[in-house]
Amino acid sequence: MSAKDLREKTADQLREELANLKKEAFNLRFQQATGQLESTARMRTVKRDVARVLTVLNEKAAAAAE
Repeated sequence: MSAKDLREKTADQLREELANLKKEAFNLRFQQATGQLESTARMRTVKRDVARVLTVLNEKAAAAAE
């Protein structure tokens, strides 16, 4: 997921994507706690994707405030 792709989405789509990513992060943390996590690298990519979505949402909010 790239920031360029995210900037093309609407704010509602970004909020939905953020909710999905947070659910996935929760599930990955749960799998790690129970010892069932196969790919620890996925946790890192999900955290970064959450940060990207939040950044784009903040950019859109700042642009709308101007």
